[in-house]
Amino acid sequence: MHEPALSPESNDSFKDQIRIVLVETSHSGNIGAVARAMKNMGLGNLWLVNPASFPDETSYARSAGASDVLDRAQVVSSLDEALADCVMVMGTSARGRKVPWPVIPPPDAAATAVQQAATGKVALVFGRENHGLSNDELQRCHYHIHIPSNPDYSSLNLAMAVQVICYELRMFHLKSLEEGESSPYLQPMVAPGDEGWDSPPATAGEVEGFFGHFEQTLVDVNFHRRDNPRHLIARMRRLFQRARMDQMEVNILRGVLSSIQKAAGNQNGKEQGAGISSDSQDRGQE
Repeated sequence: MHEPALSPESNDSFKDQIRIVLVETSHSGNIGAVARAMKNMGLGNLWLVNPASFPDETSYARSAGASDVLDRAQVVSSLDEALADCVMVMGTSARGRKVPWPVIPPPDAAATAVQQAATGKVALVFGRENHGLSNDELQRCHYHIHIPSNPDYSSLNLAMAVQVICYELRMFHLKSLEEGESSPYLQPMVAPGDEGWDSPPATAGEVEGFFGHFEQTLVDVNFHRRDNPRHLIARMRRLFQRARMDQMEVNILRGVLSSIQKAAGNQNGKEQGAGISSDSQDRGQE
């Protein structure tokens, strides 16, 4: 049995109302790669307009686990069939057409697509691998989506282009969840105290204990003289404060300092490390 194409937080507007439409895809492997890109971003509604070959073994092999998206894919003979019941149509295009058309970047396209999906079906149309969508096909679109790639090498693989748009759709979708039920997907985890971090932030007292131990160790190994400090300790304080250490990291570092003092033959190592539990030092060596 195939896994569902969508993750549990998806809703009907994001899931079924937005369809990815591929026009006359010549390589079936690209269809499989598109299915994979869609499923990565929580989309599963794929329409194929007159593909050269589908379904076939190559498309399923390239889908890499997104075969359920291919199983659900709708194959039609014309673009009209794919767009007939849609209230909003957007097509990917390069700039510079003779008749200017409304052009929007991928983030704006995603916002428009998700908003319009609340009122009806939305189609995002991608053209042929070698020359994209024709002028006639582009004129059926309300907006053209332009991906601002490197002008010196602007050609994107079909699946890459779909991935860019699907990523923007997912980001907009997750941001909308943030405003409602509070989704964890966009919350960063970069420092102690952030949700998911494995150890609490070190307290000011614990950090000061470390700095005292650190300075004494530098004295013990004749690297630092208290009567001629210059800016060494201030700079090292700045370094470690910038790191925003957690409690486990402080314990690990103090265990290292104690080992250095012991190796240097200084009995202060035992005294300076006295405030660290043996359990903490053991964990620091995991």
